[in-house]
Amino acid sequence: MQRVKCTIRYDGTNFYGFQVQPNKRTVQLEVENALQKMHNELIRIIPSGRTDTGVHAVGQVIHFDSPLTIDEKGWKKALTSLLPSDIQIVDVKKVEDSFHARYDVQQKEYRYRIHNFSERDIFRRNYVCYVPELLHIDKMEEACTYLKGTHDFTSFSSAKSTVKGDKIRTLYDVRCLKEGNDIVIRVVGSGFLYNMVRIIAGTLIEIGKGKRLPEDIQPIIEGKDRSLAGKTAPPQGLYLWHVSYNEDFTNIKYK
Repeated sequence: MQRVKCTIRYDGTNFYGFQVQPNKRTVQLEVENALQKMHNELIRIIPSGRTDTGVHAVGQVIHFDSPLTIDEKGWKKALTSLLPSDIQIVDVKKVEDSFHARYDVQQKEYRYRIHNFSERDIFRRNYVCYVPELLHIDKMEEACTYLKGTHDFTSFSSAKSTVKGDKIRTLYDVRCLKEGNDIVIRVVGSGFLYNMVRIIAGTLIEIGKGKRLPEDIQPIIEGKDRSLAGKTAPPQGLYLWHVSYNEDFTNIKYK
């Protein structure tokens, strides 16, 4: 058996999230259907994490085990030919059996894109969060400084979260970038709670509108209460951008 690591991207618009669900079209279902056509049996994939309905990925990572002898270019070509047009294979690597797409994650980067303009762009409605009110990016940037570091992010976790254990996470970088009429919130961390990035985005949007102050972030964190933070921003603006691993696992040379 050979363990295979794939970096994939997908347009989340027409998926009911990543994870397999009964009678629903999901990313996992489509990838496993492609693998089943190659193997004539079910091959389970393991992702770095799940994404919700409507959320996109530029750098999702999965792994699976296969008895087939195929080189990396062959895997990419074969899977590309079998997958629908809203899933793309970016990269394929053969890795050690000890590599795990979920448990070996070192860092994840998410980006949340806001279209901040007076008129809605209907052609981008599935790929951005539309906010017509002028957002003060300087205030949003100031608020980002309070989010960096290691904190208990209970206030930024969905009330529906079923996570076991504490909700302490480390954010290495949080910033807001101006790109034309868009504002991109970039968040890099060791791990994320359910809806954490979307709640952060919703809170920063309220700060950008002047409904909250940048320094309000600190008591929100300290309060450990979901009701203290802003609304959960819509899924369309969220992208799983990049997943980082210990390179010892992924730069293996095979004959």
